[in-house]
Amino acid sequence: MSKAVITLETLSCPSCLKKIESAVKGLIGIDQNSVRGVFNVSKIRIDFDEKTLAIEDIEKVIKDLGYPVIKSKVKAA
Repeated sequence: MSKAVITLETLSCPSCLKKIESAVKGLIGIDQNSVRGVFNVSKIRIDFDEKTLAIEDIEKVIKDLGYPVIKSKVKAA
């Protein structure tokens, strides 16, 4: 499992963050218990299997919801 921190543009409401968390949790390869959004800094932390899912795939799901991704940082566990 790899760990990622995805920084988003400033979110306007907590429900936006919940929508992003739900979409990310639906991806195959995500550790659903690891998905943690931090509203006040517009970041989401996740653990995922890089053999199953690429960080670009996770970013695409977020972007497809209409939320720009500023940057992603991935660390191998």
